[in-house]
Amino acid sequence: MLAVLAPGQGAQKPGMLTDWLELPGAESFFRWAGAIAGADLLTLGTTGDAEAIKDTAVTQPLVVAMSLFVARELGGLPGPVQHTPHTGRDVVIAGHSVGELTAAALAGVLSIEAAIALTAVRGRAMAAACALTPTGMSAVLGGDPEELAAALERHGLVAANLNGGGQTVVAGPLEGLAALKEAPPAKARVLPLSVAGAFHTAYMAPAREQLEGLVGGLSPAEPSRLLLSNADGAAVPTGAETLARLVSQVTSPVHFDACLATMRGLGVTAAIELPPAGALAGLAKREWKGTGIEVLTVSGPGDLDRARELIAAERGRAEAQHSPDWRVVVAPARGTVAPAEIAEGTLVPAGAPLGCIRSRREEVGVSAGYAGVLAEWLVHDGDLVDAGDPIARLYPEVSS
Repeated sequence: MLAVLAPGQGAQKPGMLTDWLELPGAESFFRWAGAIAGADLLTLGTTGDAEAIKDTAVTQPLVVAMSLFVARELGGLPGPVQHTPHTGRDVVIAGHSVGELTAAALAGVLSIEAAIALTAVRGRAMAAACALTPTGMSAVLGGDPEELAAALERHGLVAANLNGGGQTVVAGPLEGLAALKEAPPAKARVLPLSVAGAFHTAYMAPAREQLEGLVGGLSPAEPSRLLLSNADGAAVPTGAETLARLVSQVTSPVHFDACLATMRGLGVTAAIELPPAGALAGLAKREWKGTGIEVLTVSGPGDLDRARELIAAERGRAEAQHSPDWRVVVAPARGTVAPAEIAEGTLVPAGAPLGCIRSRREEVGVSAGYAGVLAEWLVHDGDLVDAGDPIARLYPEVSS
């Protein structure tokens, strides 16, 4: 299984788009993404300095747009641009913080347009929340977890990101962060982060409220790939649940350590971090040390070929391991089934009509999604079926 990692805010670097603009369509993509986000992403990603690209309002859509563009360039990854009718279990996707919006698009839950637009609203809302109270974040490396917890309580801080690999990002009032740096727990290093405020804490409540009032206007699809949540590292079962978690994570801790543990438990054999890459790959390498899992950082166009090789290899491995002896055709809607007059044992080509489902409102056709032999009808004419109920069983056509 292949893991795809989508970075969050903090991974950005000055000039990070420059090398990618050599690829056909890159400039127009970022102009288009900028129009959706209401920001000049192309200029920010090429000539913007470190101060310009740390602005939460514009950094978040810049990071998400960059990851989505490179995912499109790779080909073979899931999502609304490069979507394939594959089984959906050869790839597991996880994003860190705002990278979860990238992940939602790669899993097919959101369109690219919706992901970028929602990210832009999220960035602006979080920037406004940061301006209300002076807060910040610091990375804590090493140290005893219990000692760190006690220190956080003393200084009015919380653990906002549990990243794995011995790294915890803490957040809260600036004076509390300064006190922690002055007297860190034993064997721990405290590194202040260049961010606008205490993300993933109660300080972001105004931003969460704004997003809650917005997501009701979206129509998410069901995940077409295994999509892990920062909340607990578990797979998200539905599109609606994905949206709910995207909203709640604004004020909730990021448990990326749980995502890494889930991937390891799933038997991941390789991982690709999308750009702006580096941070998540480093965490994964430390957390998975000694496992033999290859972790590839896609830092520039020169890394695309190796990433494509990993995608192809993992897909081939999944197909070889999970190729079914037979497949089931299911009802696309609720209603009364009218099977086509096709005898069992007949070879049907891909796309062949197999009948229809009739309801009071509509009639929906049923077709074979692949070539095969009609082994068995599982319904009779006039049977009532729900969406997802099995209709027929096909043996896949064997290539000579």
